[in-house]
Amino acid sequence: MDRRLALIAVACALVTPRYALALPEDASARVRQLVRWSTATADHQGLPFAVIDKPAAHIHVFSAQAQWLGSAPVLLGAAPGDRSAPGIGTRPLSHIRPHERTTPAGRFVTEPGRNLQGEDIVWIDYDAAVSLHRVRSVSAAERRPQRLASPGARDKRISYGCVNAPAAFYDQFIAPWFGRTPGVIYVLPDTESFAIFFEAASAYK
Repeated sequence: MDRRLALIAVACALVTPRYALALPEDASARVRQLVRWSTATADHQGLPFAVIDKPAAHIHVFSAQAQWLGSAPVLLGAAPGDRSAPGIGTRPLSHIRPHERTTPAGRFVTEPGRNLQGEDIVWIDYDAAVSLHRVRSVSAAERRPQRLASPGARDKRISYGCVNAPAAFYDQFIAPWFGRTPGVIYVLPDTESFAIFFEAASAYK
């Protein structure tokens, strides 16, 4: 009887919480599939997590209890591609070629950090110098705030690889959850297949 109760408890623990699926109506099928898999298998390991949907240029943020907190448009690497160029994290921006300005796909354990200007950021991939931070105008000609407001996903491809979120959204949903402790960020691919980066999730229905 004790063993049976233990099995029931495990099964209940693996049930996807209803509130974890309370995503916006426009969340893609891949985002929903990944969230179901992550919450059902506890892949996020009890940490706050987010899904960055590169094809849609959106981020969806969840608490450590897998409760959906909010979603927002984001700016991404200017070049399509799901891998970071070797050694890119050690090069100055002026030495990064246009086709190397990619936002890598995959599962990343984040950590709070600071950039060279002392601003708080969230490291997605420290070695590749890829971070999540508030949108800031590097050049007025880039029109980054306007790009964020554009409905077109292609307009949001402008960065060297980092993910830029609206400042108000960052302050409300990123800094409190990812700016103090580690978290997990899943970045969906835009050129390679979903299964290459999320094999276990690809079979999850």
